[in-house]
Amino acid sequence: MPFCGISFQTFHHNYINIKIGLSAGIFTEFYLSGSVVLLHLAGAVALLLWATRMVRSGVEEVFGDRLKRGLRNRLQNPLMAATFGMALAIALQSSTAVTLLVGSFVGSGFVSGLAGLMAVRGGELGSALIVKILTLDLTLLIPVCIAVGTAISMSTKREEWAKSGQILVGIGLLILSLDLTSAATAPLRESEILPIIVDYLANDPVTAYLLAGLMTWLFHSSVAAIILLVSFASRGLIGHELAIVMVLGVNLGSSIIAPILTRRSPSSMRVVPLGNLLMRGAGSLIILLLYLSFQPNLNFLGSDEASRVINAHILFNIIILIAGFPLSGLILKTTTALINMNTAKKKADLPAEIEEYSALDKTVFDRPSQALANATREVIGVCETVEVMLQRIMGIYEYPNQQRIHDLAALDDRVDKKHLAIKLYLTELATYPMSDAEASRMQELLEACIKLEQVGDIIVRNMLVHVQKKLNKNLEFTEDGWKELVEFHRIVLSNAHLAFNVLISRDTRTARELVKQKDSLRELERETTMMHFTRLREGTARSVETSSLHLDTIRDLKQINSLLASLAYPVLEERGELGDTRLIKPPKKKP
Repeated sequence: MPFCGISFQTFHHNYINIKIGLSAGIFTEFYLSGSVVLLHLAGAVALLLWATRMVRSGVEEVFGDRLKRGLRNRLQNPLMAATFGMALAIALQSSTAVTLLVGSFVGSGFVSGLAGLMAVRGGELGSALIVKILTLDLTLLIPVCIAVGTAISMSTKREEWAKSGQILVGIGLLILSLDLTSAATAPLRESEILPIIVDYLANDPVTAYLLAGLMTWLFHSSVAAIILLVSFASRGLIGHELAIVMVLGVNLGSSIIAPILTRRSPSSMRVVPLGNLLMRGAGSLIILLLYLSFQPNLNFLGSDEASRVINAHILFNIIILIAGFPLSGLILKTTTALINMNTAKKKADLPAEIEEYSALDKTVFDRPSQALANATREVIGVCETVEVMLQRIMGIYEYPNQQRIHDLAALDDRVDKKHLAIKLYLTELATYPMSDAEASRMQELLEACIKLEQVGDIIVRNMLVHVQKKLNKNLEFTEDGWKELVEFHRIVLSNAHLAFNVLISRDTRTARELVKQKDSLRELERETTMMHFTRLREGTARSVETSSLHLDTIRDLKQINSLLASLAYPVLEERGELGDTRLIKPPKKKP
């Protein structure tokens, strides 16, 4: 639309030319110094990574629980899993985030490994589509997103709205970083060294492939790496033949990130990341060999160099997605065998004294602060084990079998052992002189450890009994009843995270939020129970069969939540924010 005699397209074209011209002028003034070019390019890439992180963290905090719940509910069907994984990757701006999230679900038993691998396949395709979206002409969105996002963030005290503003600002900075990357690469066209490097890489595709993989691993973002390749290709700095080889290298590097990040995680959580490496990493190598052997004509990918790079990236991930349907079962078996083999080897090589290592050092009893720090470390370990138990229990409810029941019961044995060791340690510490604050902290840790042990007992002695009953009688919850249980469990698990944070950080705000959540859960229990009785009155057969299981599970989860919420009481009591009773004083009688 014309504006003052000048069309918007002309204005935008001139704006870009001026910007590139100014950048080129600056670099020319510095004699096209390579260090200055790299400095501007590093700044542009850093802004891209930071903006991506802003968007991802904002989406996780605002929509995280809903996304996770939706992901868990839809991961049972491979096609739905791939579709939802693709949508989640676009929302989070990261396929690695999807891989880690799905890996945790598989490790917790919420979903099968097969569906988890397909969700990651969809996530990789979604990550490729992000690049396509970001390379559209979105310049006008830069000031709009930054201005509106800043206004929202600064004008509200509601955390959810503030995070929404952060997402908008992140999107604006993301698009801005693309313009800066384009401007930063413009002077490289005049470089005398770059053609030598490009010629070498063009004649050594293996080095180019590995270099692109290393670059992606350093960025921890395939989106940033592909956008950089697109910027180089659009400037004519590299040809599409070399760019496509490097695109395959980017996919290799991206598949390595999650396995490295989860290398110290439990073996069940490493199945999906390692399976993705076998599928995507091996796939990139196979397609590289085919490409170098047959040298196909790739003009069908687009009319310009940049389009060919983007479309090659998308096409590769479509091929891997399609191959995933028949091959995921084999990949899952191979991955599981490799992890089990490696785990067995590590256990065989692990010295007994390291395997039984404990932070409970009695030689520091004369320094109570150090001894309490040691005890806190051990309590954190108990928290982690209890969290794993709480995460897995609903997955066992849904897909019960004797092996999973036995494995969860074994975790409770670990909690009992740790609880006894910590209790004895703190009891002996109490015989040494301490300040009032240290004595208070010691009592807080002791009570917390007792409550965590009680949580483990409820899961094993109550909830696993319900699971065994469900398994023996082949019972099934109604769809509505199961949704209610899953939602109730989700809130309890979220409160567990708050409780563990309060135990370590002793943050008053988090403690207050945890106690408020306890009251909210009490109301949810009433609503859930009323809906359950409504189904009973309607005569739903499955509701009658599973009635006691449903009500007992709700009761157990509520009891767990109450124990966890009580971890906040010492913090609130210390700051004078905890009342003596919840009872309302009766009104005075009239004379």
